[in-house]
Amino acid sequence: MDFNQQVIGEFRANNGQVGGYFDGARLLLLTTTGARSGKPHTTPLGYLPNGGERTLVIASAGGAPNNPAWYHNLKANPRATVETGVLIFDVEAEILEGAERDVAFARAVESDPGWAGYQAKTTRTIPVVALRVVGRPRAGAPPGGAYLKLVHDGFRRELALIRKELSDSGRPGLGVQLRINCLTLCQGLHHHHTGEDTMMFPGLAEGHPSLAPTLERLAKEHERIAALLEELKQTLSGDDPLKVRAEIERLADELEAHLRYEEEQLIPILDLA
Repeated sequence: MDFNQQVIGEFRANNGQVGGYFDGARLLLLTTTGARSGKPHTTPLGYLPNGGERTLVIASAGGAPNNPAWYHNLKANPRATVETGVLIFDVEAEILEGAERDVAFARAVESDPGWAGYQAKTTRTIPVVALRVVGRPRAGAPPGGAYLKLVHDGFRRELALIRKELSDSGRPGLGVQLRINCLTLCQGLHHHHTGEDTMMFPGLAEGHPSLAPTLERLAKEHERIAALLEELKQTLSGDDPLKVRAEIERLADELEAHLRYEEEQLIPILDLA
């Protein structure tokens, strides 16, 4: 419990970034309602991207004989809250059953054999839970330029994780979970750029006419990145990790140049607003 509280404090103080045991991991905070107490209960958890509006968490409890408290809480009340360090989501939990659970757990083991080690330590079947986003997300970070930088840094961290997963994979082909991680990144970037094109950029153009050349360049860069994302998705339909790695590196280089330029040009304006 003390360890969890330290992680939660560090997570919230650093907008989702945590060192030590969780350094470099995909981490979220899940707040459930206590099955008996009715009080909020927050737990740091590793997660698996699942594409769409769902995220998967695994009730491993380190291979302990009993399911963790957060799992029992979700069984009693499936509504919960997820914090990413940048956004806060309301979610509805669904406990995966049968073949769907087995496929999801196999994906987890494929990406990290440690999950198999946890399963080997216990006689219970370790549950897999899907968290489906309900409603619109809320900002969980400071507004203005700081918020934009945190969103960008989230994409940078995810790209770094995918690059590491591609390098560390000993498979001759692409793992299913690795494909999903890439596709989830593609979807996240598409949503982010669509939001900028339809909401943030028009608002900035109206309030700051001098930004027109900058916003035009950024919009064109969005089109270029969208084309790279499509090429990556096409490559993912094959089974050649070297080709996927090459597409990821190309995307990473162009995206980083785009993010840096956007930060240099827009953060001072957003901070003034």
